[in-house]
This record gives sequence, structure tokens and C-alpha cells, in this order.
Amino acid sequence: MALLPAIEQETTTDPDAAIIWLHGLGADGHDFAPIIPELNLPSELGIRFIFPHAPSRPVTVNGGYVMPAWFDIFEMDINRRVDIPQLMVSAAAINQLVDRELERGIDSRRLLLAGFSQGGAVAYQVSLSHAKPLGGLIAMSTYFATSSTITLNEANRHLPIEIHHGQYDPVVPIALGISAAELLQEQGYTVTFRTYPMEHSVCPQQIEHISQAIQQFLQK
Repeated sequence: MALLPAIEQETTTDPDAAIIWLHGLGADGHDFAPIIPELNLPSELGIRFIFPHAPSRPVTVNGGYVMPAWFDIFEMDINRRVDIPQLMVSAAAINQLVDRELERGIDSRRLLLAGFSQGGAVAYQVSLSHAKPLGGLIAMSTYFATSSTITLNEANRHLPIEIHHGQYDPVVPIALGISAAELLQEQGYTVTFRTYPMEHSVCPQQIEHISQAIQQFLQK
């Protein structure tokens, strides 16, 4: 499988950490690339940001319209019925990007995953099932689509997890974010759950919290 096309930006010439950041339905890697300067990260923190582009495919809930999507969505009800096999193919593609960062010399504990909406569903699958301990997960306005099928890997039992959700999200109901947080806490994971007075988006206060989480996850 060829590597997914992606935007890469480095904060220093020799980064020792990496963040793979997955966009939502209908967007692409350009969606979150502009967030880097807004994070106001310390200049000495060397990070390679990777913003992959999802492949284009028909999306059932959008009338079969072809758009960038990590997987097909069959229904938009609270149960969020999605194409799990497609999600797993996307997860395998992200795992390839993870493996490439390890080959480039990044310690697995200094590799973070972040995902918004659909991208967050893939990030849950990749980070919680990965065979090497990762540095952290930031799940934004998303849902744990593979919660009933995933094989949790002991290597990431201590993975720090940030879950963020808009209180008025009309696309991914906040109940899905809450249920993911509660399920993971019941499984013994360390979860920080934050809500914001917004819809299906990202807000300035949240960006501050993302920056804090990144710095905390990458403390040496």
C-alpha cells in the first residue's frame, strides 16, 4: 500500500517528535495545517506535523456524493452506523505513517495522534490498538466507532487521552463524546474530557488546551 499523501511541517530542523493529525469528512490535510502557529508551542519543542489527505469515496449520508472521507457513513443517527471495513483500511494507512515516523527515528512515545470528527474515529482505532506505546491521543468532536470491535493493546493501556466536544454539536452529538470518555475510563484509561460552547468546530480556548496537552504529552 502506497503512503497516503500528506502535508508535512516541521517546527525545527531536526524534530524528535511527531503528530499525525486527521481531518474530518469532506476536508483534507490543509484543514488543520494553519493551526500550528496558533498553538504557540515553545520554540525548543521540535515536532513534525503530518496532515494526511483521506481518499475520496461516495458517502451514503450525503446522497452518494464523492468527497474526501476516511470511511462511508450509512446513517447519521445516534448509533452512527459506519463502514467499519473502510475505517480499518484507513487505520492501516495511518499505521503506515506511524511506522515511517519510527523509521525516521521518532520514539513511539513521542508520537501523538489527533483527529477531528471522522478522523478522530480512525485515531481511536490506531492509537488504542497499536503494538508500541504512543505518546497521546487528542480526539475532537468525534466518536469511538470501533469500540465494540477493537482489540485494545496492552502497550497503550497508559495512553493519555484528551477528548474535546462542542456542547451544541449538531453533527456529532455530545452524547457520543461522553460515551467514549466513560467507556475508556471504565477500561482504566486516563481521560481528560473537555466541552466548549460551540457546535462542530474548534474554538480559541480549545486550541490553548490542545497546546497544553501536546506539551504535557511530550515532556521529557
